[in-house]
Amino acid sequence: MDAPARPPAPARIGYAAGAFDLFHVGHLNLLKHAKSACDYLIAGVVSDEMLELTKGAAPIVPLAERLEIVRHISYVDEVHAEVVPDKLDTWKDVGFTVFFKGDDWRGTEKGSRLEREFGDVGVEVVYFPYTVHTSSTALRRALDLLDQGRQSAIAAD
Repeated sequence: MDAPARPPAPARIGYAAGAFDLFHVGHLNLLKHAKSACDYLIAGVVSDEMLELTKGAAPIVPLAERLEIVRHISYVDEVHAEVVPDKLDTWKDVGFTVFFKGDDWRGTEKGSRLEREFGDVGVEVVYFPYTVHTSSTALRRALDLLDQGRQSAIAAD
């Protein structure tokens, strides 16, 4: 399925990046809010290698499957496999005018650096509320606990 044609300038081209591993309602909320604040939304799906580099853990769902899942979310106009650690390099490749991020980055060193770097090239940074009650990390922990319980039950037999 091809992405729709990008709208002509001065359209707001939005970019929302994430692992989108174990896709959940928090991911959906980010994409929904992002789409409501731009004319064309590109979802950046962070590659397996970049997740291992930046978070120290491999995703549970491989990149090709995560791209396919996110591509079929109605709010998303285009997907981009994010394979470099620097968001400015991604901006040079993709060409967006607004960058969306969860508000857990607001006021942090990383968030302030992102705002400065993007401000220098005319990209607006917009924060959205982080969905606190669910996260891929929490889902991963729950799966690990289930697996440990299963292994204990097998060992007890």
